[in-house]
Amino acid sequence: MQDNDNNIRKHHDVKRDSPKAWLLAARPKTLSGAAVPVMIGLALTYNDTMSSDLVSFNVTAAVLCFLFAMIMQIDANFINDFFDFAKGTDDSEKRLGPRRACAQGWVSIDRMKHAIAATTCLACVTGLPLVFFGGLEMILIGLLCVIFSFLYTTHLSYMGMGDILVLVFFGIVPVTTVYYLQFHTVTWTVFWASVGCGIAIDALLIVNNFRDRDTDRESGKQTIVVRFGATTALRLYLATGWIAYALCLLFWAEGHPLAFVLPTIYVVLHSFTWLKIKRIYRGKALNICLGETARNIFIYGLTVTIGLLL
Repeated sequence: MQDNDNNIRKHHDVKRDSPKAWLLAARPKTLSGAAVPVMIGLALTYNDTMSSDLVSFNVTAAVLCFLFAMIMQIDANFINDFFDFAKGTDDSEKRLGPRRACAQGWVSIDRMKHAIAATTCLACVTGLPLVFFGGLEMILIGLLCVIFSFLYTTHLSYMGMGDILVLVFFGIVPVTTVYYLQFHTVTWTVFWASVGCGIAIDALLIVNNFRDRDTDRESGKQTIVVRFGATTALRLYLATGWIAYALCLLFWAEGHPLAFVLPTIYVVLHSFTWLKIKRIYRGKALNICLGETARNIFIYGLTVTIGLLL
């Protein structure tokens, strides 16, 4: 509670539409969730290009994938900030999570609209050259990313579909697309690696919804936690880490044992965070667990990537 009060005081002096306000609105801590699937996809791609005489690793495509993922994550954060405020679900008095820019008045509504338009266009411009590497299907994938970044906040998160979207757009889509850009095909190993990545990242949404379960219930937001209860959500949180870890056995089977051994660090930390969530159970103190979960996800991506490359 004291840490949260310190954060409130620290952000109290944020000037309207200032660089600091926009930095907070961009939510830089969430960028690890965008980086991890790209990291894993590139590691898988690099390994297979090194063992192929026909395909060479394309650095330009790799850089564009990273940039697109980062810009889309910031765009999604802006969209979430704006529409949650517009719908009245970002009540600054009841809110347990980190403060939001529009709700706090750090960013004006008109400026946020312009920012959403700018980041959406920038993401499209950044991703468009990927057509030269992956074909016209890259346009469809890009459009789906943009469309669902809007649909998530405006409709789908209220229907309890957030976890499915995380699996698809933070796992299957980015990992397989990065690989497809190089080889124009996707192996079963890459597909299951993408599923593991999406499941690991979904832990972040679960702890976020676990913290907000009471306010979500009041606002009619039917998340998995609201639908099935706190006990089931805790079991699901623990399961995400262990399932993601178990799927790393595929890398061992493909001749990369370190890509299974190193993520042991991740699953141990994930389990400790789960114990902490159980102990705290409700309130703003769960933001500590949210931060730890983001850290754990990054460690998952880093250890898997290093294991594959070594």
